[in-house]
Order: sequence, then structure tokens, then C-alpha cells
Amino acid sequence: MYGERARYWIWDHEAALLPRSYVDVVIASGGAPVLLPPVPAAAGAVDALDGLILTGGPDIGPVHYGADPHPETGAVRPERDAAELAVVRRALPRGLPVLGVCRGAQLLNVSLGGTLTQHLPDVLGHHRHNPAPGVFGPTAVRLSPGSRAAALLGERALVHCHHHQAIDRLGEGLVASGRAEDGTIEAVELAGHRFAVGVQWHPEQDVTDVRLVTALVDHATARRREAER
Repeated sequence: MYGERARYWIWDHEAALLPRSYVDVVIASGGAPVLLPPVPAAAGAVDALDGLILTGGPDIGPVHYGADPHPETGAVRPERDAAELAVVRRALPRGLPVLGVCRGAQLLNVSLGGTLTQHLPDVLGHHRHNPAPGVFGPTAVRLSPGSRAAALLGERALVHCHHHQAIDRLGEGLVASGRAEDGTIEAVELAGHRFAVGVQWHPEQDVTDVRLVTALVDHATARRREAER
């Protein structure tokens, strides 16, 4: 979940929240959503989960990958950073199926020692990955033959993007399995893991296409059944 100040009904206060679209795609994929608050103690709940989605959100603190903040890097959420890094570092060694979405893909990379490009327009010369606040830009992605992402989506996909940062140096064991036409890494997979996939786009924005989330749920179900034998 996000940790943000939010206004609703008569209230205006700090809240733990999540866009409803994440809940909807998990349900549409046959899963039962469990929401983890953005506090480090949430890592203790990992052992009770069957799968994990690392959601989108604000920029990750550059301190976590040894960089100074770029002028365009947004306000960071230290508590959420610490919580999610603790969660993913507990989940991966246990073989928990993981899907990282946008920030979640970046967090997966950072957790494994990778780095980020803090402001893509400096490198690319355009804003097509993040056209405007609250707007998702259509992005054509080429997926590597033989990758998990290509097996699910085909070797070409048109996806919903809203990001001004992206993966730079890959973390240990991660393989780039999808790129935009401008070369930006749009999908990664962890070699040797049953299902650890990160996508720079937002699959939760299209509840009519739940192939990625369904794959996560299927792997989570299989892992649960193996444990019960």
C-alpha cells in the first residue's frame, strides 16, 4: 500500500491506501487480495502470503542505490522504501512469486543491487513515458523471445506507462526481457526464480487483460499446493 495524506468524506489525514484497480485485477485473476501497509513490520506477514505484487508509486530514495538526488526526483517516502525492501528481501529467498509494477520493478532491481536513471528525459530527450500528471502514455514494448513476459503477452505489446525513472544497471540475477523502442528497459525477470517479473508499465490499468496477474496467481496457487503435499 501507499502511505499518503488523503482526503475523503469528512477526513483529511495520513492514510494507508491503494488504487482500487490493483484489487480488481487480483480478484479478476482468481486471487484473494491482502493489502500490506507501508511499515517495516509488514515483512513479518510475507510467510503467510502465496504471492506478492510490488505496486507503483513515488520515486525510490536514491540513497538505496548509492546516488545523490536528481533535481527532478520527487519527494521520497522513507518508511515505504524501508518496508518494501524488507518485504521483497524476505519474499525472494523463500521462492514467493513476485510481480513488480512500475516502482515495483525498480524496487526489485534496487533490492538486488541495481541502480536507476532518475530522470529519463535527460537521457531520451522526450516525455513520452510520462506525458502528463495522471496520464498513462501508450508505449510499444518488444519482449525477448523465450522470456516469461513474451510467453504471456507475445513478443510485442502496447502498454500503459507513467514513469520518469527507469532501471539503469541491472541488479544481480536480473535479466532485461523487454524494452521500449527508445531502449528503455520495460521488463525484467530474475533468473532461476519460479516467477519474479518486473514491468515498468501498469498492467492494473486494464482489467480486461489480466494475463500477468493471472500468471502470478497461478504460480502462487501451485506453490501453495506443493507446500500442502
